[in-house]
Parts: sequence; structure tokens; C-alpha cells
Amino acid sequence: MNLAGAAALVTGAGRRLGQAIAVGLARAGCDVAVHYHGSKTGAEETARDVRAAGRRAELLDADLYDAEAARGLADRAAKALGRLEIVVNSAAIMVTQPVETVTPDSWDDTLDLNLRAVFFVAQGAIPHLRRAKGKIVNLADVAGFEPWPTYVPHCVSKAGVVMLTKALARALAPDVTVNAVAPGPVLLPDAWDAATREHIRETTPLQRLGAPGDVVSAVRFLLESDFVTGTILVVDGGRLIR
Repeated sequence: MNLAGAAALVTGAGRRLGQAIAVGLARAGCDVAVHYHGSKTGAEETARDVRAAGRRAELLDADLYDAEAARGLADRAAKALGRLEIVVNSAAIMVTQPVETVTPDSWDDTLDLNLRAVFFVAQGAIPHLRRAKGKIVNLADVAGFEPWPTYVPHCVSKAGVVMLTKALARALAPDVTVNAVAPGPVLLPDAWDAATREHIRETTPLQRLGAPGDVVSAVRFLLESDFVTGTILVVDGGRLIR
């Protein structure tokens, strides 16, 4: 796919990696539907940066905990931009939950946003992407491959994104490619202290933390490659092989 002139929907584009991906796609030539919910200020910053790159930005507020809102988001993006070729599912939460403290509500909060919403956003985009021979890129996580004792719902949700990506790739072939990027230590949680951050750096084989640009490059690779589908591209400095 030639990204110049393509129309992309990026969920969770008001902060962190979603913001970096939206701006990165704009710099590659995409018009961007900037989804947000609760991060309006950040989404407005994203839109300004998209426009500064010479591309069109449209702000879309939607609560992705609502399955109908998630399913309808692609239609809104296509209407706002006039077309839709790309969907990047980035919206997610990562909450520390020791096993003993997980409740039905906290479990649902994580699974509903991190996994269920990804499915329904993708489902709503299918007609647009089939017509355009478009692409989906989901944001997974190395937590989908590793058991983190105090992040069990998060790990389960991201493992679900891994399988969802593969299943959608089979279901939507040959018209639509579906892949995922699984970041490792790129943007660490704000609550992690300096000692924890240093430990993560030291125990990463490449001996450094990643940058948002590493993830943006991976997303671009998957969007620009027409013979890759059902792939999970791990961007973790080697943590899964340590």
C-alpha cells in the first residue's frame, strides 16, 4: 500500500503510542481520523500535528466500552474523511491488578477495551476495507506472550489480541490484511519508578528502552507490505528471548 493519500482511523490517538502512530502516519502522507475518549486535549494536539504535516485530521470521540459505538466508529471515520483504507487499533488500558484484587468489574474493564472493542471496531470497518483492499494493524503487547503476575487481565487481553489478529487475517483474506505490533519496553507506565525503569533497561538484551518511533516504523512496515498477514511483529529489544 502506498500511504500517500490513504485515510486511516487510529483509536486511542490522544495519548502515548496512539498519538505517535497517528502523527507518524500523517507524516507518511495519510489523512487521519483521530479517535479519543477522555483525552480530548491530547487528541487536539494530535490533530494539530497531523495538520502541521500537511494532512487532514478529523476528531472522533467514542466510548469503546460501548460495543455499538465501537462498531460504528469506522463508518464515522469514512464519512468524515470520505473513505477508509486503514484501521489501527491502539486504544487500551494497562492496570496493575494483583490476582487477589481482581474483580468482575476490573476484569471486564480491561477485556472490554483491550480485546472486545478491537473486534467490534474491526467488524464495523470490514465493508470499507474490503472495498479498498485495506489493512488493519492491532496493538498487542509482549504481555500477550509472557505471564505477568500483577497484570493477569492485561496479559489475557493482549493474548486475545494476538489470536484475534490471526483469526481476522484468515477471515478477511484475501481482501484485507490484518497484523499486529507487540511493543515491549517502549513507553513504560507513568507510575513506574526510576529503579523499575532501570531494571527493565538492564534486563533488555539490547540494553536500552525503545522509542515510539520504533513502533511507528513497525506499523508502517505492516501497512506498506502487501504480502504479510496474520503476523505479530514484536518490537521489544529482545525481551522475549532473554
